[in-house]
Amino acid sequence: MNKKEEPENRPLQTEEESFDLESLMRTYGNDVLRMAYSYVKDYDTAEDIFQEVFIKVNANLAAFRGESSIKTWLLRITVNACKDYLKSAYSRRVTMFSEEEETNIPAADTMDEIERKQDGEQIRNALLLLPEKYREVLVCLYYEERSVAETAKVLGLSEGTVKSRLSRAREKFRVILEREWKGGA
Repeated sequence: MNKKEEPENRPLQTEEESFDLESLMRTYGNDVLRMAYSYVKDYDTAEDIFQEVFIKVNANLAAFRGESSIKTWLLRITVNACKDYLKSAYSRRVTMFSEEEETNIPAADTMDEIERKQDGEQIRNALLLLPEKYREVLVCLYYEERSVAETAKVLGLSEGTVKSRLSRAREKFRVILEREWKGGA
């Protein structure tokens, strides 16, 4: 299927072609939830942000100008809601447990699986040490598997800025990982 024919990449064309909240939630709900989780790292909080996003969408759907795809618009609202949450005093006072902390490692796990989980945790921790402007670019490009152009639209940046931040983010991330693995060995 041609990428331009996919509904999420097509801007809203006419007044008659409108979306109801339920179809938006069905079509883009997982994308919104994944984006929220990638920012806040807590499933319950991500679900709260998901609800907040669709409440905002319901209130402002008529104001959607169609200058971007509906998916890009929804993800931009999601990114802003996540940033608002992370800036709030509540999120700074409350410490969430990671999934690894909440669940026990089953006895059947092998050493390789345990090491892989530890490596994954170190990578996630290193990612969280990056400044937000670099972390969000890495999350969009690698976790969400977006192109540079899509990342630029979602984050409201130029493609050049995304490329520049990606280069800086990779370097900072490499330094953090080297420090973590040398310090943790």
